[in-house]
Formats: sequence, C-alpha cells, structure tokens
Amino acid sequence: MLTAEGLTPEGLTRVLLRRWYVLLLTALVTAAACYPALRPPPRYQSSAVLVVKPPRTDNQPNQLTNLQPSLAMVSFAVVQRLQSPDGRAELRAAGVRGDYRLTPRNSGTSATPYYSIPTLQIESEQRAPEDADRVVQTIIKVYERHLKALQAEQHVSASTLLTVDLVNRPGTVALPPNRTRAVAGVGALGALAGVMAALWAERYATARRRRRAGATAGPVAGAGAGARGAAASATA
Repeated sequence: MLTAEGLTPEGLTRVLLRRWYVLLLTALVTAAACYPALRPPPRYQSSAVLVVKPPRTDNQPNQLTNLQPSLAMVSFAVVQRLQSPDGRAELRAAGVRGDYRLTPRNSGTSATPYYSIPTLQIESEQRAPEDADRVVQTIIKVYERHLKALQAEQHVSASTLLTVDLVNRPGTVALPPNRTRAVAGVGALGALAGVMAALWAERYATARRRRRAGATAGPVAGAGAGARGAAASATA
C-alpha cells in the first residue's frame, strides 16, 4: 500500500518529485504518441437530403407542393426502424460501416423545433471519399426498402404509394483535421498514465524496502534469542 503521505496533496507531490524519472519517461512516450495525432488520416463526409413525396394527383400535379406533416411522421417511423438494433444490424449487413447520421430536417427554429416537412439528411464520415458516398447510397436504398415495406404492411394501393426523391444528391467534402483536440486527448491520457506509473513505482519501492527490513530483522532477533538461552544455561 502507499504510505499515508501519498493520500495528501503534499504527499502526492513528494512522490512525484521522487519518481521524476517515471514522469520523464511517460512524457517522452506521450510526445511520441502525439506525432500521429498531429498527422491524422484524412476524413471525408458525404451527405444527401431525401424527401418523401405523396402521389401525383390532378389537383396537385407538383408533388413537392403537397408535403404534409403526416408525411414527416411516416418518414420518422422509417428512421426509427433504421435506428433500432435490428435496423442497425441490417445496415451493417448491407455494408454500412463507420460514422453515419440520420437527421430529420427541422422546418422550425432551434428554440421551437417543428418537423413538418418530410425531409431527411443522411451523412457519412469515412476515410475515403468513395466509401462515404457508397455508405450514403446504401442507406438511401435501405430507407426506400423500409418505406415500401411499411406501406405494404398497411396494404396501400399502388396508386397512392409514397415515393422517395433526392433534394440534394450525395456530395463529398474533405473534413479539416482537429489536431488540437487530438493532442489534448493524448496529453491528458499521458499525464494520467504518468501519475499512475509514479504511484505504482512508489508502492513497489515501499513494499521492497519493507521486505528487506523484515529479512534483516529476522536473523538479528534469532541471534539475540540464542545468546539469551546460552547465558541462562551458564548461570544454571
């Protein structure tokens, strides 16, 4: 166990000063680990916006002018399916990897959100631009399949089926690296590891000193007992 001084700020400071070489070694390892953090691999983001459209009618030939809040509820129901454990497993089986997000577009404000337009933004972050675009395309296909399955469950007639269209087609951009956050994270982990290593070294050294002291005290005590026994015999 650590000594009592290790439980106080003053004791912790003395331990760190005694084990400065441990902190120095940890600092060197942390500095080496910061090098790849300063040169992170490139990241690319692809995004697309889709919309759920009602069927075309004589009164509403333009489907985009007949977007109702009820369509937004249908779109959100599909999103919930894709975000469920089974939906995530289906996306993984279809080849969706890495970071991706499904975000219903907000037609209100940040203070009073109001989702009345059935649009959905799909984003994917990957290390290669073609992978990011492929993931977005795959999610769109799975979304369309779930929308059709949802309508098939409700026995919707073919003339009134909802369809999916792309408002913004997938576009890929390179993401700027966040070197400051990466270096800060590595530095924090290095500092924590240094303190823990110094405390462990102090504990190991303390236990070793105690073992040595016990081994030295044992023979001395035995010799003293033998001398006292010999003196008692001579007196008798």
